[in-house]
Amino acid sequence: MYIGSHYSLREFLYWTRRDIYFLIIVAIVPTVAFHIFKCYWLAIPWVPVALVGTASAFLVGFKNTQTYNRLWEARQIWGAIVNTSRSFAMLVKDNVQTGKTVHQQLFYRHCAWLTAVRFQLREKRTWENSDKPYNKEYRRFYKVPEWENSLEEELKQYLSIEELQYIIGKKNRATQLISLQSKQLAALKAEGKIDPLLFTEIENQLISLYEQQGKCERTKNFPYPKQFASINLFFVWLLVILLPFGMLNEFKKMGEDFIWLNIPFSVIVSWVFVSMERVGEATENPFEGGANDVPISTLSRTIEIDLRDMLDETNLPAPLTATHNIQM
Repeated sequence: MYIGSHYSLREFLYWTRRDIYFLIIVAIVPTVAFHIFKCYWLAIPWVPVALVGTASAFLVGFKNTQTYNRLWEARQIWGAIVNTSRSFAMLVKDNVQTGKTVHQQLFYRHCAWLTAVRFQLREKRTWENSDKPYNKEYRRFYKVPEWENSLEEELKQYLSIEELQYIIGKKNRATQLISLQSKQLAALKAEGKIDPLLFTEIENQLISLYEQQGKCERTKNFPYPKQFASINLFFVWLLVILLPFGMLNEFKKMGEDFIWLNIPFSVIVSWVFVSMERVGEATENPFEGGANDVPISTLSRTIEIDLRDMLDETNLPAPLTATHNIQM
């Protein structure tokens, strides 16, 4: 997640510079052919270009709205995870009548669940955009914690050796960690250390966490429909190619020397549409490891700090800080 006031123009130009190089070529070729080699037949009427541009604008606006909705839903899900985590910890601490050791086991296992969830959400999918050249280049400005460390190493600080070996052998580690929480709580209830009514309330918090995890998995595993993404991409690039040809006669009306203005203005207008398409693409998958992701690593660390603070621990981990205004 970018936390600056806005991306600078320099950052945006760096991110889209590969497209800009192509747009310049697309604008130069017809302009030179038209003006130098007198290929006047290259000029096309402005009306069809304007119609394609109008359709592209509608499609780009639709895509950007829908991809933003995906991003915002993902942020709401993680907001619910933060709130439910705090509620779960409060109920455990105040109503599970055991020593601090058991509270710590439950709290640390919850941190392990957060770790497993974020590692699962950062796994790559074939439809995601994080490995496209311009996105890989931009990753020099930040790092994705889940790609820097292994899940097993991260879980070691929260789980016993037996639980770690058990969890690593499972496919959906996060699901099994919640199951272990429920199993331990049920055993504590059987020992009379949790009131049955309060046990039900704590179990409801675990059910809520399952629900939020399922919502995360739905967003992760169901991509933005590619029929919409494809037609949007086709229309934008069709406009980019047609635009320099459609503007030739418009600048010729101003005089022969003004035809060269076709190059910069074609590039500028095309860049606007290409950049809008790129912004929508960068918002499609809110857990893919991009600069505009929901900051699940930071939120997980915030929850961990809150829970360990409830245990009155003093060696709390430091909050994750942004790198180049990007928080993961």
